[in-house]
Amino acid sequence: MSVKLLFPLCVGMGLLLMNCEDKQTSKHKKEAPIVNDSSASKNKTITKEVKEPEFPLLTDANAMEFFLDYEKAHSENKVKITTDFGVIEIQLYDKTKFHRANFVYLTKRNYFDGTQFYRVVKNFVIQGGSSDDYNIAKRRQKIGHYLLPPDTKRGYTHKRGAVSMPSSEIENAYKLASPFQFFIIQREGGAKYLDGDYTVFGEVTSGMDVIDAIANVKTDEGDWPLSNVYIRKVELID
Repeated sequence: MSVKLLFPLCVGMGLLLMNCEDKQTSKHKKEAPIVNDSSASKNKTITKEVKEPEFPLLTDANAMEFFLDYEKAHSENKVKITTDFGVIEIQLYDKTKFHRANFVYLTKRNYFDGTQFYRVVKNFVIQGGSSDDYNIAKRRQKIGHYLLPPDTKRGYTHKRGAVSMPSSEIENAYKLASPFQFFIIQREGGAKYLDGDYTVFGEVTSGMDVIDAIANVKTDEGDWPLSNVYIRKVELID
């Protein structure tokens, strides 16, 4: 075969092979899966709305400022306490504004519900607002840890039916009050020797018979009732 005939034949075969490769490449391109732009998904930021707490966690540093504002917006001063022995109604004093505001605040947060009259001294006092229930301790933690300064110069005395706030269990020279607890004087003639040491912030207007009944329950050596005396509900009333 001459060179002249061989050259055109080679060129023709080369063109045929190139045409087949183009078809195969085109086929593979059509069958290739579509891949989304990964940078678009990586750059997406999922933002979750952070919900602000409705109330601040109270401390000694912010409690007084908080209650100063709170008492202006919450003027309620009548309370109904439902116990295992009946209902007690209380009038809170407007003049002891921080202690009133504290009691209203705790009532609205349902703190007292399920607590107990945990200390009972016949012919003297019944004391409530605490419990050995772990859930009550958790409830306190959510509210905060703080003490209230005494407010003893408003002219209120520890008469029978007076509602007062005990000092903290820790030693403190200023008689700082434990905000989660309260006591009610049951003694006939009152306990005026407590005046000046503890803040009277309200008085019983109805239910002294209930208080007398609670004061008569049997207690152990630590004045804790042998059968728990529950505060079932504390609510604000008109």
